[in-house]
Amino acid sequence: MTWGLVDWGQFITLFMIAVALGMDAFSLGIGIGMAGVRLRTVLRISLTIGLFHVIMPLIGMAAGIYLTSIIGDVATFFGGAVLSMLGIHMLWNGFFGKENNELLVRTSGLSLILFSMSVSLDALSVGFSFGLFAVDAFLAVILFGIIGTIMAGSGLMLGRTVGGWLGHYGEILGGIILLLFGIKFLA
Repeated sequence: MTWGLVDWGQFITLFMIAVALGMDAFSLGIGIGMAGVRLRTVLRISLTIGLFHVIMPLIGMAAGIYLTSIIGDVATFFGGAVLSMLGIHMLWNGFFGKENNELLVRTSGLSLILFSMSVSLDALSVGFSFGLFAVDAFLAVILFGIIGTIMAGSGLMLGRTVGGWLGHYGEILGGIILLLFGIKFLA
């Protein structure tokens, strides 16, 4: 199978969109990583975010043109609210919590799913727009999943490293980062 110019153009476009979508996962990963995470936790969070970077655009593509105007604003507001609450909680723990705080974003269960979903909500919106165009859905979601996983893991590892240097203040800085991103989505 050989790719023509149009196929390579679509690949490059989808790759750039995947990187743009992964930037949220990278940035938020830095914030979470500063709270201190184990390597196994980095892998679990990264893979979950990558999975949601596949699921959310598929949902968006399925809904297509019908729900774009309604869900777009609601999804952004929901994501902003979740991230703001996570940031506030991390700040609270940073200032008033015990010395060995447990990571707010659990490595399993509803907390991890909600976090991964909130990080991947922009992929839902992209999926809505893809529902309007002739896009190679398989290529798009594979790229989104792989790039989202890699960027989330990179951000978590960078945050973990920086958080080790900052000590107790890493959780506070991570909370500030999450809160600012949440406010950005709410505004």
